[in-house]
Amino acid sequence: MSVTSGAFQQDIMPQRYTCADPKAVSPPISWAGAPRNTRSIALVFDDSDAPITPYVYWIVFNIGPATSALLEGQLPPGARQAQNSAGRARYDAPCPGTASHGYRFQVYALNTMLNLPPGASLEATWQAIAAATIGRGRLTVNATS
Repeated sequence: MSVTSGAFQQDIMPQRYTCADPKAVSPPISWAGAPRNTRSIALVFDDSDAPITPYVYWIVFNIGPATSALLEGQLPPGARQAQNSAGRARYDAPCPGTASHGYRFQVYALNTMLNLPPGASLEATWQAIAAATIGRGRLTVNATS
């Protein structure tokens, strides 16, 4: 699967999506190439360079299979958010500090809708995604404050 975003120039995350902006929002993310038998999509946004890796900033699951993008600051109808590493079911803007960090937007094609409630735990959601994955793609970007 391919994962892209028109918001990132030269694979750099603009500050409007980081904690440098007090009104930070989730960036727009698009994907293509999901297998035909995809029943839902999940997105995991994490930091592979965090001291405790991976640090998960955002998990969205039960995205309909006909959906091919998340708009800036929005979720598609029916999509749910799971708890992130901070224990919050929402987009948490990353704070890269002075060092550059590699942030990953990983999109998973799943063979089922996940039977999890909104705000499901990070561990339960990871396990459910891992068990149902039939395809995946990744976009890696960098950011500095």
